[in-house]
Amino acid sequence: MSLARVALLAMLQGLTEFLPVSSTAHLYLASRLFGWRGEGLDLDIMLHLGTLLAAVVYFGRDWVEIFAHAFGPTHSGLLWLLAAATIPVGVAGLAFHRQAERRWRNPFVIGGMLLAVALLMGFAETRGTKMRPLAALGFPDAVAIGIGQALAVVPGTSRSGITIAAGLLRDLDRESAARFSFLLSTPAIAAAAGKALYDRRQSGRPPALPTGVFLAGVAVSAITGFAVLSWFLEYLRHGSLWPLVYYRTIFGIIVSALAFIRRPA
Repeated sequence: MSLARVALLAMLQGLTEFLPVSSTAHLYLASRLFGWRGEGLDLDIMLHLGTLLAAVVYFGRDWVEIFAHAFGPTHSGLLWLLAAATIPVGVAGLAFHRQAERRWRNPFVIGGMLLAVALLMGFAETRGTKMRPLAALGFPDAVAIGIGQALAVVPGTSRSGITIAAGLLRDLDRESAARFSFLLSTPAIAAAAGKALYDRRQSGRPPALPTGVFLAGVAVSAITGFAVLSWFLEYLRHGSLWPLVYYRTIFGIIVSALAFIRRPA
């Protein structure tokens, strides 16, 4: 795989991992349209490490404070709420990872989930009061958002899309819903990268990507992801999810239409 192709896929990952538009759907469609055959585990590791690095750098100070308060005299519960919210996706990942990586990774499922979550995001944008700050988050809220994240094992769902929608339905304001979503995504992305690294080691195959190309892809994904995180959280202080709802709807229709057009007779 050439450096230009790796850079393009890494940029696409960085642009779509944190926006509620499904990075899996975009990477899948790009590979299908251009006839690219991915480099399997090496590509997965590269893309996940890049966006993980973006999240860790952006929320580094937040994580230090979360851990310090969790074990300090104030005993802030955010760490434990994040831990509780992470359990459902861990269970879902263990139970359905084979289906998610194979049977469900097709344009019919991806297109359907793009449309379904677009409807959910629109409903959440309309229904939620957007009055509660992150400090008001409680255990029932964390569990509800965590269950939403568990559904993100289905390709086309978008981890950020469904967790932000769940946060809005718990009446969090947009920025707080997104901030909790992105903090929650950090262990999930780390787990995905760790699993890919483990599978890569178990395969025993030589690296499919040269070291320089691999590191360049990580850097592009990280820089793009960091920029998107910064912009999106700032945007949500005043902007709504509706532009992204419309985008998901149009994209979902395109993916579904392509699936039917290319379906063998």
